[in-house]
Amino acid sequence: MTVAVELRGVSKSYGTVAALRDVSLKAETGKVLGVLGPSGAGKTTLLRLIDLLESPDQGEILLRDCRVSARAGNAYLLRKRIGMVLQKPVALNRSVANNLAYSLNIRGWDDKDAARTVSQELKKLGLERMAKKNARTLSGGEMQRLSFSRATVYNPDLLLLDEFAANLDPRNVTILEEMVRAYLAEDQDRAVVLVTHNIFQAKRLCNQIALIWDGKIIEIADNKKFFENPDDERTAAFVKGDTIY
Repeated sequence: MTVAVELRGVSKSYGTVAALRDVSLKAETGKVLGVLGPSGAGKTTLLRLIDLLESPDQGEILLRDCRVSARAGNAYLLRKRIGMVLQKPVALNRSVANNLAYSLNIRGWDDKDAARTVSQELKKLGLERMAKKNARTLSGGEMQRLSFSRATVYNPDLLLLDEFAANLDPRNVTILEEMVRAYLAEDQDRAVVLVTHNIFQAKRLCNQIALIWDGKIIEIADNKKFFENPDDERTAAFVKGDTIY
């Protein structure tokens, strides 16, 4: 397996608040790396750094063994190879089809290829009958499925998911999780980093899991070890739903 993204000794503060402290981890291709932790632990900050929206105060981030930075001149080009889905879906004030086409247009896709791909994606999403409908009128689940497809329609190498299925009904959660599996199955040279506080979703989807608490990585382990035989007592407590300090 290839290391898709690696963090080495990364720290990030906002004023006097330390969001991340000396974080090191790797996400391998063909796998889902889950990052678990309570609200405010630093999970979203971690994704923003990987997505090159911000730069760490210390440490380094590598994509495919190449050191990268949000301040680098090629950061915009690098971000075109990364997809990100947020907890709250954001739809452009245009049709469902145009929302998908936008992701391809800004990456220079040929109009005919883009139109064909959009048509295929809408069928996969079950939204072909809503192609001309304003995306902002979709239901929450439909809009999140659209957001997911908009982040993956251009075949990014790395997919970042930030609580992407939170607050949705079980049917839409299942659909979105299947979309994650399909994204990896289509190309084993891809990787996913999933941020969540939902241990059940992590157990279903993730190959490897990291627990972050107060900006620090407490433990990183494969799925079975993390849930059945963790090394750190705080991980065991978190898995049980107990409060950890």
